Amino acid sequence: MNTNAEPEKLKNMEERIQKLEETLTTLKSTTHDLQNKLESLQKENEGKKIAFSAGLLPSGLGHTGPAGTPQTLVYKKVFSNIGSAYDSNSGIFTAPMKGAYYFRFYAHCHSGTKMAVSLLKNSQTQCSVFSWKPVTNGNASNGIVLTLESGDEMSTQLWANTWVFDDKNSYTSFSGFLIFPL
Repeated sequence: MNTNAEPEKLKNMEERIQKLEETLTTLKSTTHDLQNKLESLQKENEGKKIAFSAGLLPSGLGHTGPAGTPQTLVYKKVFSNIGSAYDSNSGIFTAPMKGAYYFRFYAHCHSGTKMAVSLLKNSQTQCSVFSWKPVTNGNASNGIVLTLESGDEMSTQLWANTWVFDDKNSYTSFSGFLIFPL
């Protein structure tokens, strides 16, 4: 029986235990760092949730226009305003961060009237819809993906001497959302 082997086995076992304890400490530290990073990313992502959708009239029915000059359409029936970037008092969406955004708008008119609405970025037309005195009701929609800087403003504008109609069904509406930040 070799009595020198027992102390050597004990020493090896203590070294292994020490290495395991060091590995466990490293794993605990890594896990803690990953948890902190995950929480940070979740908080960062919360601020990137931006979307709105609104109908023109909050209730009832009626038309906006015609007027001798173009006018910003102010959508009062807010369905959602995640991130609070849409202002229902002015009809303007203000980009809270740089990113790729998607916007869509719908306009409705009755027969015999003309309707024309444009989507504006910082007061510059991006795209439009138009209906010239339809025989029956006229509907039009358009959508676009745009790169916006923080503070850029989006709105829709009714052309001079045209009008849109809306009622409880929100035929005339405006929506947008952040696709991803840049």
